[in-house]
Amino acid sequence: MRPLAEIETGIAALAESADPVAAVGGLVALGEEVLEHWLAARGAVPTDAEREGFRLLALHRQGAKGDPSFNACRETCRELAYHYNLIALQPDHPDSGRRLAMASMVANHLFLFVSGKMQVAKLGEFCCSSRPLHAAAH
Repeated sequence: MRPLAEIETGIAALAESADPVAAVGGLVALGEEVLEHWLAARGAVPTDAEREGFRLLALHRQGAKGDPSFNACRETCRELAYHYNLIALQPDHPDSGRRLAMASMVANHLFLFVSGKMQVAKLGEFCCSSRPLHAAAH
């Protein structure tokens, strides 16, 4: 497993790639590595399973078990998978460059959330899907 700093550098480098299909595949792989760090820090062995065709989503699901605040990055993982599909299914689309830029920002957001959560356990606890917010609304 690569160090988190190397993953961060890899995300930035892929944003500048001339090959959007290869780059977005690399971004998904780096997202998986970020989640592997989260799981390893919690003493879990990262799964090789897939969820909805993506290991990224299975890793997120595994990482959220026992820590509901980790669900704050669920949509980030789903959005990265969405951008992968956009680029992979339409590699010659005129917006492929923009789509890759967005995928890179989403991958970076995932990196920042997970690396921050590894330092501050309560990060994500008060997001829009937070249980305390829903309980206060009722």
